[in-house]
Amino acid sequence: MTLASRAMTRLAVWPDLAETRPSCGTGRALGAARCEILHFHSDQDVDLHLTDRAIRRYEDHLKDTTAVRMVPGSRWVTIHLEVDSDIDLLLTLVSVALQAHMNGHVTGDDTLSTACNDR
Repeated sequence: MTLASRAMTRLAVWPDLAETRPSCGTGRALGAARCEILHFHSDQDVDLHLTDRAIRRYEDHLKDTTAVRMVPGSRWVTIHLEVDSDIDLLLTLVSVALQAHMNGHVTGDDTLSTACNDR
């Protein structure tokens, strides 16, 4: 079982997430009531939808993590799953994303790209 499929299996049972069709048309996706949260694009790469505020708040930590790739102007971060601890990082960031999106629309988010990083 790949790391991505293990992560998907763990996240699929979270009550606030449901499998949905990815808007980019690639892979599998999990969404919450208000938006898409994750796109599983390959056996190793997952795009996670954060808010602008969450990215700004955790930007220094995200930049220091080798598993995370950030694209300027995007509300999505890509997590490259190579080791088991990357799944733990992903689960933590999904929790952050859910909290951020449940708190409602954040000013400034509408000016950023809504497309995931798999483009």
